[in-house]
Amino acid sequence: MAADSTSTGTIGIAAPEQEEEQSPPKSPTGQHSAQSSANAQQTAPANPDWDKKIVKTANLNLEVKNYRSFNDLLHRTVKQSGGYIAQEEQNESEYKIENTVTIKVPVAQFDETLSQLASDSSKLLEKKINAEDVSMQIVDTRSRLETKKEVRERYLELLKQARNMKEILTVQNEINDIQEQMEGAAGRIAYLSHSAAFSTINLRFYQVLDAGAVNEPAPSFLYKIKGAFAEGWNWISALLLGLISLWPLWIAAGLAWKIFWKGRASYLRAKPDARLSGTAADLPKE
Repeated sequence: MAADSTSTGTIGIAAPEQEEEQSPPKSPTGQHSAQSSANAQQTAPANPDWDKKIVKTANLNLEVKNYRSFNDLLHRTVKQSGGYIAQEEQNESEYKIENTVTIKVPVAQFDETLSQLASDSSKLLEKKINAEDVSMQIVDTRSRLETKKEVRERYLELLKQARNMKEILTVQNEINDIQEQMEGAAGRIAYLSHSAAFSTINLRFYQVLDAGAVNEPAPSFLYKIKGAFAEGWNWISALLLGLISLWPLWIAAGLAWKIFWKGRASYLRAKPDARLSGTAADLPKE
């Protein structure tokens, strides 16, 4: 009996609850139900963070017959699913009008919303679904957060034992660093939890307004000649502009040339016999 009491002591506060349940008389049916509830509590997951956290993302590209009707249907569908539109961008040209929408819907309504949007289009051009399990990331980040909390508590105790200002500042800096890491971990957990709770649908849909606007006619021969002249003129203009842009070099070259000839003329005036060098002055005398 002593061994039994020792083994049940590890259960903690669960033992008194079991004694209270066994004190009143119970029928066999009541005992069976009590054992079933106890087994259910033992088999229940101890850590709810191990529940699957799946981040789902879908890319959908649709061609619709009526842009306005589909756009109204889209907003109604998102509202009924409990989601919201995170981003929307509309573009229009002569050829088509299109809209690119980022939708956030609850994960439970993801498949139904995606199927409804695809079924209401005239042509499904692209459908791509990606699922990422972030359960382990959440558990790991939460574990790191709990560890940081314990380390912070230790530093808080050291802060109480600090004896001078230097020790206080050193310990406070460590506490501030740990607090920043804790805030980053908490933000990461919140982001992953929200991503797992709300799936993302990247939707692009468009309506063709004028199919002929996209087909441009082939250029004629005269048009090509005109383009060739224009291209040649552009090349000559670029060359002239390039030469003009070098005007400081042209000015410097002109000044150097002018100084060279002015110096040469001064030299010849100072030594006129130098002009005869290599001519009559070098001839032998009779």
